[in-house]
Amino acid sequence: MDDLLELCADLPQERLAAGEVLIAEGSAPGHMFVLVSGTVVVERDGTPFAQIDHPGAIFGEMSWVLDRPATATARATEDIVVHRIADPGAFFRERPDAAVSVLRMTSARLDGLTQYLVDVKRQFAGNDDHSGMIGQIVDSLVHHQAPRPRTGSARDPEGDHDDH
Repeated sequence: MDDLLELCADLPQERLAAGEVLIAEGSAPGHMFVLVSGTVVVERDGTPFAQIDHPGAIFGEMSWVLDRPATATARATEDIVVHRIADPGAFFRERPDAAVSVLRMTSARLDGLTQYLVDVKRQFAGNDDHSGMIGQIVDSLVHHQAPRPRTGSARDPEGDHDDH
């Protein structure tokens, strides 16, 4: 993460007050932010699930990489300082080491989540009730490398899918 901070050293810094939103859930992909100082809470549907206070943490990369609206809100819990990456594509083209740094961070998060999911799968293995399905769900999440899923339902079997 220190590498990413060094790679952003020449980018503008922004100060946000406690309570301000860096990224709003559902917002279009765009800017990315790298935390310089302070603490940010990440929440989905109003439920906090992570508190991040380590300098070099990045926000907005998933939305940009997947070209999807943000899946969570990132909100300052105290006054923070961030580097704003206004054009992530240009940033990564000009600084390929930054792409490797972000890949390492996201891979570490995915590894931690995978370990957790495997633990959950073990915990519910052999259950005959609805929790027994957890193994199947975990398998599909851990091994998902297929193209982006297409949404649909009984009411709308075709779903809303744009081919990007």
